[in-house]
Amino acid sequence: MVTNELLSIKQLSVTLQKKTILSDINLTLNDGDILGLVGPSGCGKTTLLNTIAGFNTFNTGELKINNRNISRDYSSDDEDILTITPAKNVAPEHRNIGMIFQDYALFPHLSVEKNICFGLDKLTKSEQKSRMTDLLNLLKLTGLEARFPHQLSGGQQQRVAIARALAPQPKLLLLDEPFSNIDARLRNELMLEMRQLLKQLKMSAIFVTHNKDEVFTFADKVAVMHQGSILQVGSPTQVCQTPSSWQVADFLQLGSWIPLQAANGLFQSALGDFPSASQLVSNTRAVTDENNSKTRQLLLKSQAIEYCTGQSEKSNVKVDHIRVTEHGFHYLLSSIEKDSSLFFDQLSFYSEVLLSLGQHIAIKIKPHKYQIFSMPTAT
Repeated sequence: MVTNELLSIKQLSVTLQKKTILSDINLTLNDGDILGLVGPSGCGKTTLLNTIAGFNTFNTGELKINNRNISRDYSSDDEDILTITPAKNVAPEHRNIGMIFQDYALFPHLSVEKNICFGLDKLTKSEQKSRMTDLLNLLKLTGLEARFPHQLSGGQQQRVAIARALAPQPKLLLLDEPFSNIDARLRNELMLEMRQLLKQLKMSAIFVTHNKDEVFTFADKVAVMHQGSILQVGSPTQVCQTPSSWQVADFLQLGSWIPLQAANGLFQSALGDFPSASQLVSNTRAVTDENNSKTRQLLLKSQAIEYCTGQSEKSNVKVDHIRVTEHGFHYLLSSIEKDSSLFFDQLSFYSEVLLSLGQHIAIKIKPHKYQIFSMPTAT
């Protein structure tokens, strides 16, 4: 394991009730980094989190944790590295991992103070008090130590759950959809606060979400999952700018899809044609793939669409939906020619120009590095 790697997962698979939930998972996390696991419901995000925590066993693969605080009885030949395999499991309490559940899982019959100190029984009373006081100050909970969970707001309950998870000073913090139970306005504040807190403590974290805005705000690194596999890992910028597959781009809603046909060195679309030369396309496999069972789609971002104002331009789309935003107007457009194989709907477009519902307008695709993907034909 590389020195700054806190976590290393290789070829991990998990089968539960004779069903494969995770398959060939490979993942690394550096010390101090925040990783967001994102993907549709049922793709295996929470199962992976629970497997790292030790609540699930795995069938194949290896999991290593760089953990200097663990007992030699549970460490590998290198005492700093905890190695876990199907043949050598390690109980959750010996992994030095903290976890925050979606519903916070606070003990309703215990006060804030006793919730935070739960699990610190190996420390003296004075040590417990000192650690709890530090966390109360850090998480802005001072004065609430005698209250019970039902007497706290949702944001305060989350802070108590964070304090309880941090109290044993784990090497790694796992969070299962930590912001899902909080209203939108408070959610953004807490995300920024918590990110700053983790960075201040130099703590590594992995959190599960199905919300792309959360992962882009909170994470240093993103892992996009689909049907029990990891499709792509990278920084939010890398994943957004160069999605590895249509599943990644589609789930993260990185743009709209319009169908293409290849003919005579061109890609044809309802918005015009452009050269299919590989140097103009970010995904060259889409250019060379001649499999007739595939259909090509262009990932078209709003900033790559030009609104044509000239009267000579022929209208090619219709305005189906209008929404007012802080940046102007957001439109959903569909192509006018509905009988064509190149027909599309739900094309997202932003403009400061006010259009009318049902209005026919002309747009075209700006020259750019085209992102084209081959997608299975619907059956």
